[in-house]
Amino acid sequence: MAHGIAYYGSRELTAGRAALVPATISQAGYHATRRFLEFFTASIRNPNTREAYYRAVRDFFRWCERRGLPLEQVCPMLVAAYVEELSTHAAPPTVQQNLAAIRTLFDFLVIGQVVPFNPAASVRGPKHVVKKGKTPVLSAQDARILLDSINTSHVVGLRDRALIGVMVFSFARVSAVVNMRVEDYYRNGKRWWFRLHEKGGKFHEVPAHHNAEAFLDSYLEAAGIADEAKSPLFRSTRGQSRRLTDRAMARRDALRMIKRRAKVVGMTSRICCHTFRATGITAYLENNGSLEIAQTIAAHESPRTTKLYDRRQDRLTLDEIERIMI
Repeated sequence: MAHGIAYYGSRELTAGRAALVPATISQAGYHATRRFLEFFTASIRNPNTREAYYRAVRDFFRWCERRGLPLEQVCPMLVAAYVEELSTHAAPPTVQQNLAAIRTLFDFLVIGQVVPFNPAASVRGPKHVVKKGKTPVLSAQDARILLDSINTSHVVGLRDRALIGVMVFSFARVSAVVNMRVEDYYRNGKRWWFRLHEKGGKFHEVPAHHNAEAFLDSYLEAAGIADEAKSPLFRSTRGQSRRLTDRAMARRDALRMIKRRAKVVGMTSRICCHTFRATGITAYLENNGSLEIAQTIAAHESPRTTKLYDRRQDRLTLDEIERIMI
């Protein structure tokens, strides 16, 4: 069972059943233990969600263990007390995610007849209304400066420019980009397209912007991997050799690269992978693009999500404030 969990990609669920399962669950018996493991292996497909949910329920059950609470004594009042305590040191989105993980796990345990009811079902988390995202956004000029600053005399520089370019010009999540295969950059008629692997196993196809197309063509030619259809498109490097491996870059690799590239041109350390998704959306909207089309390109379920990436108002506000002449 532990091997199965490791196969699905969670880094914390690989050390054997004893280390995987909280004592509160294991003390409830074999059926509870098995159902707990099945929740993470069979119920959750996204590896990032799996890791986040595992940390959340692990912390909750550790809290229960410190109070000597067996599984059958977990009730809505205790879950509410945990949420209240968590709220004193965690941000509302974190508390909400933790509560969602606990609630979803207990739903799974109820269906498996491990517990008679879900003690988290009636518990409410803190209110959290977001009208504007906090992701740092670059101006079109600064994004261009960053892209132009990358030394493309080596394949690694070409790779980094292409990766950032795909994120900017397709509004893609970094996880979707680093999971691309060579075949996910393909010709359809006269145009080249990107096939992005989104959350929930969905595919999302976006036409390639001519700049992103040029970046990728240069990278593929230098890397010599254009004919390796099933292989990773964006590859990691080996040690200090700066030679590409046959393994895909991880999200953390991409983040480190972006931090390093941003530092070279003196940009804020707050820049992250998501910056380029927000930058692309804002630049598109500034050029009279529609919110509905931006939502489609970004593969957002709701236009409210897309709106969080729209930072046009930030610049408008600054311009207006500078009118105060004293």
